Amino acid sequence: MTFEEARAQFPVFERRAYLNAGTNGPLSRATVETVVEQERSALEQGRGGPAYFEGALALRDEVRAALAAVVNVAPENLALATSTTNGCNIVVAGLALGPEDEVVTTDGEHFGLLGALAVSQARVRMAKVRGLPPEQALDALLREVTPRTRLLALSHVCWMSGNRFPVAELKEATGLPLLVDGAQSVGAMPVDATQFDYYAFSGQKWLCGPDSTGGLVVAEPESLKLAAPSYLSQASYDYEGGFEPRAGALRFDPGWAPPAALAGLRAALDLQPEGRFERAATMAARCRDRLAERFDVVTAGELATLVTFRVAEDSAELVRRLFDEGIVVRDIPGLGWVRISCGWWTTDDDLDRLLAALGAGS
Repeated sequence: MTFEEARAQFPVFERRAYLNAGTNGPLSRATVETVVEQERSALEQGRGGPAYFEGALALRDEVRAALAAVVNVAPENLALATSTTNGCNIVVAGLALGPEDEVVTTDGEHFGLLGALAVSQARVRMAKVRGLPPEQALDALLREVTPRTRLLALSHVCWMSGNRFPVAELKEATGLPLLVDGAQSVGAMPVDATQFDYYAFSGQKWLCGPDSTGGLVVAEPESLKLAAPSYLSQASYDYEGGFEPRAGALRFDPGWAPPAALAGLRAALDLQPEGRFERAATMAARCRDRLAERFDVVTAGELATLVTFRVAEDSAELVRRLFDEGIVVRDIPGLGWVRISCGWWTTDDDLDRLLAALGAGS
């Protein structure tokens, strides 16, 4: 599928410069039509009977295999998830961290990860890397590692700045268990999750799937405690309390995922043009260069497809004004930063429109 053919599947591009896939990616016609078709079938045929349940379970397997291929892992190492947050909670709860344990993270993390750490009993050691050049982040992280460190937990791409964090280098340097928040990486750039112990990601962001979809990679599923089983976590159970979990990461699957959402995600994964990562990186570089002529750009180099810059005015008000002018971006609360998401669908016309609107408001 060519870039032009794929982009034509998204009606929103006819109306808006869509530059906020890091929150929610745009929906394609094929995705929505698939969701509607699935729900219409449930409406007309009901949600019961062997065919319905067999089809729904088969769909789970199809989506699991497709998501596993996106992050280059075996399907048995991938659990379905409802979000990146859901995946982070599964891992942190399963590790059963105690008050003598420490977790190293950063000051550039989303609450989807920080919330899970906050309710654990572990002491959280926070590396101050958000404002550092990316090449200095590894040393800052290593300074927080102690003999009590039981988990490293950080993003692959910082949702605030857009810079990549040195997750692979950190794993290599320490050998410690590593939980990666992949919300801003999967679908935006190539990902090989086989390098990491745990990798959580979302389906509704860069993959442009429906809400409440995602995945969790677990390298060694039997080594992680199953802290919150669902009906679909079990291979078998008895009424005396006996319980055998499913093999591999399937034991961490959440409860019944709506078949319509899974079908929509499967359709979204089919709509990925060749060269998408290269195109997104190219557009992000252009965006950085053009913004840097007039703004203090936070994102460094050619590292990722999020581009963040500082503004003097109220960032939330600026985002609202841009939306009214047909441009979708987002702000980073409390920092006065505005974030741009350059996907494979981004065009020079989108950037022209953004720069013109920013100029008109300055």
